[in-house]
Amino acid sequence: MRTAVSANPLQLDVRSHRKCLIICFFLTMGTFQYGLDYALVGGFLSMPGFLKVYGYYSPTLKKWNIDPTVQQLISSLMTIGTFVSSLLVGPLSSKFGRRHGLWFAAGLNAISTAIMLSTTSVAALYVARLILGVSVGWFFTFSQLYVQEAAPAHLRGVVFGFYQVMLSVGSIVGASVDFGTHNILSRRSYQIPLSIFFVAPTIQTIMIIFFPESPRWLMVQGEEEKAEKALRRLRNDNIDEHEFQAELNEIRGSTRDQLEQNKKWLFLEMWRGTNLRRTLLCLSVVCFHAANGSSWVNIYTTYFLTIAGVDNAFAMSVMITCIGLLGCLFSLAFTRYVDRRVVIIIGCSACALCQLFMAVVWTVHPGSKVAGKCVVAFISLFTFFYVAYSPTAWLVGGEIPNNQLRPFTYGIATALNFVGNWLGTFTAPYFINPAKLGWSAKYGYIWFGTNSLLVLFTIFFLPETRDRTLEEMHEMFENKVPTHKFKSYVCTGVEDYAAQGVAKADVMVERTPFQLEKEEMEHVEVRENETKGQPK
Repeated sequence: MRTAVSANPLQLDVRSHRKCLIICFFLTMGTFQYGLDYALVGGFLSMPGFLKVYGYYSPTLKKWNIDPTVQQLISSLMTIGTFVSSLLVGPLSSKFGRRHGLWFAAGLNAISTAIMLSTTSVAALYVARLILGVSVGWFFTFSQLYVQEAAPAHLRGVVFGFYQVMLSVGSIVGASVDFGTHNILSRRSYQIPLSIFFVAPTIQTIMIIFFPESPRWLMVQGEEEKAEKALRRLRNDNIDEHEFQAELNEIRGSTRDQLEQNKKWLFLEMWRGTNLRRTLLCLSVVCFHAANGSSWVNIYTTYFLTIAGVDNAFAMSVMITCIGLLGCLFSLAFTRYVDRRVVIIIGCSACALCQLFMAVVWTVHPGSKVAGKCVVAFISLFTFFYVAYSPTAWLVGGEIPNNQLRPFTYGIATALNFVGNWLGTFTAPYFINPAKLGWSAKYGYIWFGTNSLLVLFTIFFLPETRDRTLEEMHEMFENKVPTHKFKSYVCTGVEDYAAQGVAKADVMVERTPFQLEKEEMEHVEVRENETKGQPK
């Protein structure tokens, strides 16, 4: 049943939007690479076959180890690449669109993977990791921009669940393949897992050929007819014309308003007027992922468990990534029915407690088997809750900016998040590596504090956006609606646009096919004359 405050004119079910959901599923496949990389590289750092090439044998530890600096660079250069690529999303997306960005990402992925498979030079490995980071950043950001703008308002949460499913499946595949090859003492131990980097981008590249460009991006470019065709291709063929015209007119009318308000220098417009609030909120909520400690838990899980003396660290890593997938599937069940703010508050609170309990146990019983088991339990719970709420934070970050500024704002927000992740992965070895501070699980004290701050920020500053169209969000920010009134606010302007679309549909339905064909021919003739500078 439609809520009283929503201006979403579409049927609020799942079945009526199967076509769009399938398209969004394939568009999110690129995020498989992000999860795959985190799991694979974390495993490589504990593989004798990898450490023989890029590490050293430690007589003190009586096993293969890796220099902390090399460890930092291998892990963090990919993140630096994602930072650079995310900054470029705004200008590239404005010129080339979402689909071409994903094709660029696939090309760079192939180049970087080929280098990593063939080289034994640590310098070449560094270069490949940087290029891979650029690729992953574009996969990550362009796909999210597309699904934000393509999915119906009430299903955006479900679509972002697809993104997290892909990421979690990538992590499971990476951890599982590492587990299967980690005892191989040759280079094949890491070459076999690396070859998986070719799979998802190849499938996605082929499928994108058959999918339309984002209708909202086309509308921003002034290509209104192409935007209409793209939107129609995203909706089921049997969609009611009244619903379709109402949604189309919402997008058209609101986008025209946005284009009139923003000047030429879009990067500056992000920080002016009502856009400033939207920009700051977007940057903040997207950076939640870097501030809750997920970076060190994700990428160093296997290494951390090995150092902590946990038996079967590789098997435990696979189990933890599987628990993450369960968290993602769990989130799909409630994301349509639970407010965004509630999901984020519960998720950040649970992550804070997991980090705290893990640190306390290790403080009381450092290095014991009981402490090791508790660490595995709390890392598993942390992963479950983080993966369950993580898509919601990305989702809200993409919903807040307007159609024209979204790639710029979201790109910068993603870049800052990757900087935060880089700081987490770069500094973690100093805390957990026995050759440095050797804090092990006590590192969780720091992340307990940051997660607590995220909960407070959500309570006081983050507005509720569930089931709102992107055009509704624009109207509420333009009208300076207070944070705690977003949920009940009625968007009269967007409703007027939808009503005009319905009226247009009524006229279209009453016309005969001959009249429609004649009007279409006249419309085309007028556009051709205008192009020639001879208005009719």
